[in-house]
Amino acid sequence: MSATITIKNIPSELYSLIKKNAARNHRSINNEIISIIENTLLSQKISPDDFLASARQLRMRTKGQHLTEEFINRAKWEGRL
Repeated sequence: MSATITIKNIPSELYSLIKKNAARNHRSINNEIISIIENTLLSQKISPDDFLASARQLRMRTKGQHLTEEFINRAKWEGRL
């Protein structure tokens, strides 16, 4: 089931941003607004404790590995070949 909502008094700056995003995403303005609402309301919020636990796990997996500028530049260029 779907419903119709009318939004009034949208500031022109906000409307311009929505319009630009819609064009970038190949959507109508209406579909862009629906997407924004879905992403806002349906996105999963991560608790600070879960976020910190993920960061700690990542640190443990990468412990002792040092990224040099040479390594980073090589990795960037490998993806471009």
